[in-house]
Amino acid sequence: MNDCLLVEDRGAVRVLTMNRPEKRNALNTALTRALLEGLRAADAAESIGCVVLTGAGHGFCAGADLSEFKDLTPDKQNLVEERAELTMQLHLAFSRMAKPVVTAINGAAMGGGAGLAIAGDLAVMAETAKIGYPETRHGIVAAIVMANLVRQVGRKHAFEMVSLGESLTSQKALAFGLVNRVVPDPDLMIETMVLAEKLAGVSSPAMKATKQLFHQVADLALEEALKRGREVNKRMRAINANLRPSGKG
Repeated sequence: MNDCLLVEDRGAVRVLTMNRPEKRNALNTALTRALLEGLRAADAAESIGCVVLTGAGHGFCAGADLSEFKDLTPDKQNLVEERAELTMQLHLAFSRMAKPVVTAINGAAMGGGAGLAIAGDLAVMAETAKIGYPETRHGIVAAIVMANLVRQVGRKHAFEMVSLGESLTSQKALAFGLVNRVVPDPDLMIETMVLAEKLAGVSSPAMKATKQLFHQVADLALEEALKRGREVNKRMRAINANLRPSGKG
């Protein structure tokens, strides 16, 4: 794995740490690709039951590395499309994984970094951390990350965030429903690991089915969502029946 992403297994929990502290863990192409590969590798690892994503140093992720933008010009459309596709695949990876991801937001999570912070299934935020989408203040748009934001907090809160470009405190992020818990800064990884270990202890087939169904029903009409739930219910009952002891010696 690239040095820009640190990988550490703590029992059944894999911790991925974005490791560009001098750039506030800004997302260049190398880190974006390493994250995508790291998530896929964790999902494929049989010994891993949950993934934690955090940032090195005092920031979670500052968003896109603007120093790369000089090469992403209209006359280099192939590079522009390649980077956009890579970013899109990274954000899709969280929902496509069978294993849960918990984000530990240890500092500023801005723009694309905010998108990563809320892309996980659960999020724990340090008290002093902030989150926001400042793109409009720089004359650009929070484009790819907008879709997930709207799904998570609803139209009014989402538009306020992407239009005004103001940062939210941890308490306001909690009130908006962007994160699950806010904890004292020194306790961030401790509390995150407690949560991650609980998730890692859940039956793998049950977790996989739960996560897949969760993301499916979020985008379906009620009747179709109920039908999907019924299908999963039947499938899980069959799996559980096969796991029961036969009673034979």
